[in-house]
Formats: sequence, structure tokens, C-alpha cells
Amino acid sequence: MTFEQTKLAKETEIFKGGHTKYHQQNAKKGKLFARERLQLLLDDGLTTEDGLFANCEADGLPADGVICGMGTIDGKPVCVMANDSTVKAGSWGARTVEKIIRIQETAEKLSVPLLYLVDSAGARITDQVEMFPGRRGAGRIFSNQVKLSGRIPQVCILFGPSAAGGAYIPAFCDVVIMVDGNASMYLGSPRMAQMVIGEDVTLEEMGGASMHCSVSGCGDILAKNEEDAISQARAYLSYLPPSYKEKPPSKEARPPKDVPKTIEDLIPQNQNAPFNMYDLLERLVDNDSFFEIKRNFAPELITGFARLNGQAIGIVANQPKAKGGVLFPDSADKAARFITLCDAFQLPLLFLADIPGFMIGTKVERAGIIRHGAKMIAAMAEATVPKISVIVRKAYGAGLYAMAGPAFDPDCCLALPQAQIAVMGPEAAVNAVYANKIAELGEQERKAFIEEKREAYKRDIDVYRLASELVIDGVVNGNDLRQELGQRFAFYESKRMVFSERKHPVYPV
Repeated sequence: MTFEQTKLAKETEIFKGGHTKYHQQNAKKGKLFARERLQLLLDDGLTTEDGLFANCEADGLPADGVICGMGTIDGKPVCVMANDSTVKAGSWGARTVEKIIRIQETAEKLSVPLLYLVDSAGARITDQVEMFPGRRGAGRIFSNQVKLSGRIPQVCILFGPSAAGGAYIPAFCDVVIMVDGNASMYLGSPRMAQMVIGEDVTLEEMGGASMHCSVSGCGDILAKNEEDAISQARAYLSYLPPSYKEKPPSKEARPPKDVPKTIEDLIPQNQNAPFNMYDLLERLVDNDSFFEIKRNFAPELITGFARLNGQAIGIVANQPKAKGGVLFPDSADKAARFITLCDAFQLPLLFLADIPGFMIGTKVERAGIIRHGAKMIAAMAEATVPKISVIVRKAYGAGLYAMAGPAFDPDCCLALPQAQIAVMGPEAAVNAVYANKIAELGEQERKAFIEEKREAYKRDIDVYRLASELVIDGVVNGNDLRQELGQRFAFYESKRMVFSERKHPVYPV
């Protein structure tokens, strides 16, 4: 055969992936072939591929089980790595690892996003000496991920398992999109758990997509199927720049969703009455532009990207409909990570505060709520992107601090007319200060006394008094809030600042 014929024959064989039976097994689970996934993800499929002939002299190891190369998403270059689960269940050999390391190095040199399409059973035990312990062994993949963190976007789309040490690929990515029913990640399999600690557990319970997206928080987006997961990844990248050195891409401005109730109509005067923060968001941001991160995890706090007059921003908002919007350890962690992501890639931050504070009680204290809360406050304080804090109804106690209160260098702190800022709400405050006096009074006197003191407390924390004392920078009618925010973010675009000169902080983790 000629050179061209030989090369074509080898390429054709490699492009098929593993044995037909593995393709059939995947198809029954609703799983696509790795090359089909790349075809859907990238504008024109894989434009260039590196290491196609890796391990080509071995039987049954086309491309050594991983596809690495470059293509474009929305016309912009990206690097990709995709496990081929038809080749020894997508497991890693020595050349698999080398290919992954090289595509990471390429992404770093070119300053372009890197996407990991993960579907792997983990390391090949038979190749452990060659691929596991050395300087360019599997550990280098994770070392590179840490080095790339905050430099370029790193996206993990999890289609199948990510087992044992391989579970750290998603852990070190900025966002993890998991396919419901098929995706999983775990350090030890159910069989291992049964053998080692005597625990009987299913794969879904231990490391399934639904569990990780709602309980552990290791997953960010729960996708219905593979096509949905790929679509979500493309949408996610539309809000981010190629690297930390560039600004996020803007799009044509769109008006918000046309809904009957205005923001002023939407928000109850009663500080304790629940309302749906999502309803406020759809009246505030460009229509159909909100992209939520961790929707199913710690729902008392909402985090996500959106567009305001076409400009990409990050939103952190309390959700009064879930646990009253109180912050818990998980919601504090959720906020800290999202704030850090936005700050790394120059997305301005909007905080929408309607918060009674942090949760109290034995359970959360034992869970380390002080430590977790400190993590959120530290991330928020360190963020140097434009920051606007809006007190929607209330910001009590350390909740004010966590939601970018005046002491934490927001570019401005605005309030809606009904807003209150205080150490605690009127009911709790009156009880704390006058508990003994209240106990001494008769029932009729007690009711009148409590009401009098509550009204006096409310006057003390009136929004215009706060404005008079320059605690807040402006009082804005809810129906004018979108315009106010759009103007301010446009002015703050030129903001440049360094938070602190140092090597790095001692993180409160």
C-alpha cells in the first residue's frame, strides 16, 4: 500500500473507536460516541487532532482511548479532551495521560478555553507504573488544572463515570455539567464501599448526577440528556472571555420579559412575607438571558450569569421562597465559588439582598457555618470587578456583610423604598432589648408596648435615614432599577483596582 493508503486505513480504523458491542451498549443507555459529541459541541467538528496515532501499534486501543484537539465554539477557538468509553471503558494509560497533559499545555499557551468531555473508568491498573506516579503521570493533569484555574475557562461535561482519582478532573473545573441517569463521580465505587466499609449503596446514591447537583454540590448543572449537556456548555461559554486577560463578550441588548406585574407590585411590604426572587430577575435582566449555576443546590441562594443591556454580569441573590433566604454553610460555599469565578473572568457582580442573616443553632455551628460564612465574605471582599449591592427588602446582621454591604467596597449600595438595614429585624430586636420589661406587663399593655417599640425601631432604620447617613448611595424605585443598574455598570466598566499586595491570603476553609 502507498503511504496515503496506509495512513487512511489506520485513520479509518481509529475513527471507529472500540468494538461495535461497546457502541451498542452505549446506545442503549442513550450515550453518543465521543466523536459524535465533539461534532455537536464544536461549530465544525474537530478541526485539528493531536495524538491520533497514540498506541496505534497495540490492539484495541485506538487513540489510546482519548481524543484531543482543537475546534471552535461560536467562532472562537477552544481546546478539547474527550474520553472514548468504547476503548477499555475510557480508562487511562500512559499515552492517554500524556495526551491530556499536552492539550492542557496547548490551551495554556494559546489562552483559550479547555473542555473536558469525561466518560472514564479511571486508571488502567496494568499501566500504573507508567501512568500514575511520575512527573508527567496522572497527577500532572490535576496540577495543570490548578495552574490553569482562573487563567482560562475550564468546563467539564460529564457523560458517564469519573472514577477514583479521575473524579478530580471535574472537581478542578470551573463548572461541571452532568447528564442525568448516566453521569457519576466517586472516589470509591459501591463495590469498593461494600468491601472496605461494609456499606451497601447504589451508584446513583453514592455518586450520581442528581445527588451531586442537589446534595454534595460537586455538580453545577443537571442536564436531561447528552444533547442538552452540550447545549448548556456552549451557552455557558457565551458569557465568558477566552482568558482572564479579556473582557466578557457582549451581545445586542434586549428588553426584559414582558410581564403584567411591575417590580413595585411584586415585592410585599411585609418583610417576612415570601416572594419569588426569580420573578424579580426576569423583570430586571435581558429577556431569556439568565443562566443559572447550581439551581438544585442550596436553593436559598440564587447564582447565575445574565445580561443587562447586552453586558454579561454575575448575579448573587437571596431567595425568600426557600428557607426565608437565610444563608447556610452550603449556600455560603455556593456563593464563594461563584463570586470567585466571576471575579476571575471579569464579570461584574450584582448582589440582590433580601436576607434575614446566617442560620443559627447547634446543627449549623457544628457544620462550621462561621468558617463557611467567612469563605463567602472573603471571596466577596476580594472581588475587584464592578460590584453593585441592592437591598431589595432587608439586610440583617452579617447577611448585610455577605451580600456586599457598604463596608466591602461595592461601587454603590442602592436600596428600594421599603428596604431595611439593621443588626436584626424589629420583632427580634424589641424582644432582645425589652424581654424583661415585656414579661412584667399585662397582656393588654404588653401588646401596645411591643407595637410602640417596633414602630420606633422601624423609624430608626428607615431607608431615608440610612441614605442621610450615607450608609446607602441611593434610593431607587423598583421600576427604575434596571435603568439605574445599566447606567452604573456602563460607568464602572473602566474600574481597575488591586485588592491587596501579598502572595495570597490564608483562605478561611
